[in-house]
Amino acid sequence: MSVLSLDQVRIHSGGSTQEAALQEATDILVAAGAVTPAYVDAMRQREQTVSTYMGNGLAIPHGTNDAKDAILGSALSVVRYDGGVDWDGEQATFVVGIAGRGDEHLEILSQIAILFSDEDDVAKLNAAQTPEDLYALLSAVND
Repeated sequence: MSVLSLDQVRIHSGGSTQEAALQEATDILVAAGAVTPAYVDAMRQREQTVSTYMGNGLAIPHGTNDAKDAILGSALSVVRYDGGVDWDGEQATFVVGIAGRGDEHLEILSQIAILFSDEDDVAKLNAAQTPEDLYALLSAVND
């Protein structure tokens, strides 16, 4: 199952707001055919309940459980904001949007968590110069 393609990976030199980052994550997932535009509302609701900031500069926004109607398929969006995003008072560099059909989001979440739990891996992800380099480091999520 391929959940990530190169056009779902972006690097921005500047920062962003949490709201704009949620919208960009949704836009990428919409373009990938994984969600409807309404998915951003489910992401906002999730953040109001519990922050999706995971530590190590990673936020993994995803919809609430009642957002199943907005999910058409499983996919990831990966955006690195070199200027950072204020995520409920934490500093996020990576915003990884997740849409998963059924229980697939749990599998995807665990793979992302493993990648970002290793400081050497995180350093490589931060050092990637191009979306292509970043995608190569992340492509294991498709296995």
